[in-house]
Amino acid sequence: MQSSNDRSRGGGGGHEIPAENHEGPDLAPVEAPGKARYHDPWHDTLASGWGEPGGGGARRPRIPSARREDDDRAVRAADVYLEVQSSAAFQEVRRRYLRFVVPAIVVFFAWYVGYVVTATTEPGFMARPVMGAVNVGMVAGLGQFLSTFLLTWAYARHARLRRDRAALELRWDTQELTRSIQGGAS
Repeated sequence: MQSSNDRSRGGGGGHEIPAENHEGPDLAPVEAPGKARYHDPWHDTLASGWGEPGGGGARRPRIPSARREDDDRAVRAADVYLEVQSSAAFQEVRRRYLRFVVPAIVVFFAWYVGYVVTATTEPGFMARPVMGAVNVGMVAGLGQFLSTFLLTWAYARHARLRRDRAALELRWDTQELTRSIQGGAS
């Protein structure tokens, strides 16, 4: 059998490893017997100009600092965020969030674990027919999907009615305060 580069490829006469037919040092087996690992010829090759002393390629661009040039402004902007975080409005938004999310997680997790435990410990109960070929396990499994969609809808509604407006006002206040500190630059 011939390959596309006119080298023979295991044409019959027993089991041959393709690396045995390859000529050249780039696929020499590593000296661990019984392992099929090969030396990667590109592993140690440097990209154009990277890591070469004196540089062989273009000059590397200067990477800007993560800190602002004026650290005083950055410190004052951080103070704005800390002030907003300790404000009564932020604490109220956070309290409303936690008042919904924590009970929702507990109820949903208990419902899920109850379903799994019942399915594994009471297979006879889960196999009890409800209507035709539909049994308690199928109804409870579909109930898992339904409760997921219901929880998602309830979370989005709660966020829209109880938190979004206050959170948006906090966001605008924070942006206004940081803009005034930064001198009007956006």
